[in-house]
Amino acid sequence: MAPLIYSGLLSIIITLSALLQPPCAAHINACRSFCGNITIDYPFGLQQGCGHPGFRDLLFCMNDMLMFHISSGSYRVLEIDYAYKALTLHDLHLSTCETIVLGGKGNGFEVEPWRGPYLAPDSDNVFMLIGCSARSPLFQGFPEKHLPCRNVSGMGCEEYYRCPAWSLLGAQRIGSQGSVYGSGPPECCALPFEAVKSINLSRLECEGYSSAYSIAPLRMEGPGDWTYGIRVKYSIQSNSDEFCRACEATGGTCGYGGDGIRQLCMCGSSNSTSNCDSMVSGSTRGGRGRWSLMNILTGVLVICSSVLVKRNNVG
Repeated sequence: MAPLIYSGLLSIIITLSALLQPPCAAHINACRSFCGNITIDYPFGLQQGCGHPGFRDLLFCMNDMLMFHISSGSYRVLEIDYAYKALTLHDLHLSTCETIVLGGKGNGFEVEPWRGPYLAPDSDNVFMLIGCSARSPLFQGFPEKHLPCRNVSGMGCEEYYRCPAWSLLGAQRIGSQGSVYGSGPPECCALPFEAVKSINLSRLECEGYSSAYSIAPLRMEGPGDWTYGIRVKYSIQSNSDEFCRACEATGGTCGYGGDGIRQLCMCGSSNSTSNCDSMVSGSTRGGRGRWSLMNILTGVLVICSSVLVKRNNVG
């Protein structure tokens, strides 16, 4: 009978040991940290509540393919560069040096106003708008008004015209500033994102667009060497970074609340508005009774062990 009692008490103590662990000791990161071969880290997240609230409902993992979704459309994420705080995006209908896509099919790039402080194309990213109407907001006042078209980081339409895609398109241009609209605006207008704040093909009345970026200090030979895609810089406030570092230093995971605004530190089954250490100190004050019960049961186990040893010696 005594061995059964001993075994029962031992099972109870083991169970209580697991249940009475401090919150962060049992913490497991509930946020998915990868999609395919791309690491998902703060400020991004794939699950609701993970990452920074400014980037909520932004990334989705579909068949191990990371997708980026904003008001202008969905893009494939080719890379997240955490050192330089940048994402590289691909639009299926983006024109390149080999292919020009018309028909207004491209996404362009336009974010919701509330995301504006967090996301914007890199200053070295050039957008080349193709086949824009003479009525486009780009050309209001032309030719008296100066066009917004210009080179960006050594990339522009003059160079882009040398791509084989233009000869395949068969467009007839007049000189270096030719146009499918006769003597009207140029058929390609290169500009930085900041010049218009939104690349919306419908609003700008353009048939297509291309985008390329430069991250190297060396001058590239020509448009065939350009890197085509959209390079987007992301940023958050410094106090958000400090909050996340404090959270992770105590074993937590950075996230946000159900309101989609407030930052939270996820500490296992509980959340904190500061870090996991605050959860531990709070649970310590409220858990003294539980730990006292643990001590009592441990003492009972020691007594039972002593009794069993004495009985065995007597026998």
